Amino acid sequence: MEGVRRFVSLALLISSCLAEKNLKVPQGRSSCGGLLEEIQKALILNLNAEESCTWTIERPGNETVRLIFSHFQFDPGASCEVENIQIYDGPSTDTPLLGKVCSKVDYVPVFESSSNSLTFQISTSSSVIERSAFVFYYYFSSETSIDNCGGYLNDFGGSFTSPNYPQAHPEFAYCVWHIQVDKGYIIHLNFEEIFLEIDDNCRFDFIAVYDGPSTNSGLLGQVCGRITTSFQSSSNSLTVVLSTDYANSYRGFSATYSPLYEKKVNTSLSCTSDQMTAIISKSYLEALHYDENDLQLNDPLCRPRVSNVLEYSIPLNTCGTIKQVEGHTITYTNIITITNSSSSVVITRKKHLQIILKCEMENNSTVEIMYITEDDIIKNISALGKYNISMAFYESESFNSPLLSLPYYVDLNQTLFVQVSLHVLDPDLVVFLDTCTASPTSDFAPPTYDLIRSGCSKDDTCNIYPLSEHHGRFQFSAFKFLRRLASVYLQCKVLICESNDAESRCNQGCISRRKRAISSYKWKTESVIGPIRLKTDHTTSSNSEFQNQVHTEESQQAQPFSSLHILSFMVLALNVAIVAGLLVRQYRNRGTECQYQKLESY
Repeated sequence: MEGVRRFVSLALLISSCLAEKNLKVPQGRSSCGGLLEEIQKALILNLNAEESCTWTIERPGNETVRLIFSHFQFDPGASCEVENIQIYDGPSTDTPLLGKVCSKVDYVPVFESSSNSLTFQISTSSSVIERSAFVFYYYFSSETSIDNCGGYLNDFGGSFTSPNYPQAHPEFAYCVWHIQVDKGYIIHLNFEEIFLEIDDNCRFDFIAVYDGPSTNSGLLGQVCGRITTSFQSSSNSLTVVLSTDYANSYRGFSATYSPLYEKKVNTSLSCTSDQMTAIISKSYLEALHYDENDLQLNDPLCRPRVSNVLEYSIPLNTCGTIKQVEGHTITYTNIITITNSSSSVVITRKKHLQIILKCEMENNSTVEIMYITEDDIIKNISALGKYNISMAFYESESFNSPLLSLPYYVDLNQTLFVQVSLHVLDPDLVVFLDTCTASPTSDFAPPTYDLIRSGCSKDDTCNIYPLSEHHGRFQFSAFKFLRRLASVYLQCKVLICESNDAESRCNQGCISRRKRAISSYKWKTESVIGPIRLKTDHTTSSNSEFQNQVHTEESQQAQPFSSLHILSFMVLALNVAIVAGLLVRQYRNRGTECQYQKLESY
């Protein structure tokens, strides 16, 4: 069986090598720039000095475009202002700029449009050197999803694979995995197998690994082919991307990740909506002549997870955590102390250790203060935490069924239901909608339109629901921005208050901004959702019909009629017309009791 498996792998490898050897990628057009109307296309663009070339990708329908520059070679000495690629969200360079790419970027540039068109413009300097860019794009629909394609991995070590592994990976996959472990650790990522299309520059199918929480973090590596490799982060987060094209699908990859303790950190604290997480180095305790059995929280029953560090996961509402409200500040406090394990109550040769843990709910920056006295060690660790807020559309005012698929396609004047949710265990907090703003772009650059401002409805169709524990709710009628693409994003800024505080801003409701002064209000956070997209005349009545339309267009492009096919079709049509004429004459001769239905022509 092992011999058969090796033979199959060898055959696939040889097939991949032959495919690479015989591959013919369409070259860039002889003219500089042009219109690209295929549903997917790969181009090698060979560029000259002092050029400015513009390509527009456009076709009918409601699908969006994903554009990938998996490999490009520019003048390394040219500034980004002189030699670059600029990508625009629409059919011309007059539409919003999505981004700019030059030789100094440290990531694989990937862009997605908000509509069915996208434009990119390449400008080069006067330097006479060899330049090239590999460009790949394809259309995709938000209704099309791939199982096991990306996600958030925050367990203390684990594994993940490409979709369908160990079977062939799907075409047109773009999967992003965000990996995060506890603060104070770094991540070791090990690829046990990679089996992707072979290419020296990894232009077609590839894995990209980023040293941080997003694809804007520094690129650690871009790999493909038939290898095994590993990566190590510089912080507690990593991002892994899998991108595939429309040909030569193989097994994909299998990977594991594990946390490594970052020795330079003795103690750390992080805060979320639900818990505080404290990490204490065992070597730090040993230097003080203590071990994990000597420490306890306010509630001794809450124990840490022990490895080369002590990790305390402390819920904000249990384990002896104390909640304190002062003005606009909520602070959660717990204390790690030394148990009295000494047999003597008179003397000790150990320094007393007390670690005070405080989470002040404001934002996600962290500050640490340490006080050392001659006799004792008192270590105060304070972290500013951010409440976990999410926003979603719902099917009706019952707010039972969230709509998980975005973009959300709607009709003009359709009633939309929005809920902002606070994810906490504390039952004494409520959410108040302070401001909700709409914009045609995700960066909320002008123009914008207020739905809610200072807790007041600013739109005639906007209705704000009463306070409802951890939820802020409102409804409004769908609209679009004039002279803009039919996309709308929402951003809501919310306030979080104590429910039993009658004087809180949340209980004051709608008041004008000049009557209040809460600019220093600390429980303030925001959430963004979108886009909403208007249905167009091209939209069919159901998703299945829409998919059939796409497949029909693909088949028409993949198999163009030859002149012989056209001639055969004309002969067939003539025969049908003759037969139809005979049938019509026969029916007319039979009288009015028999009728026929006219067939539509296609």
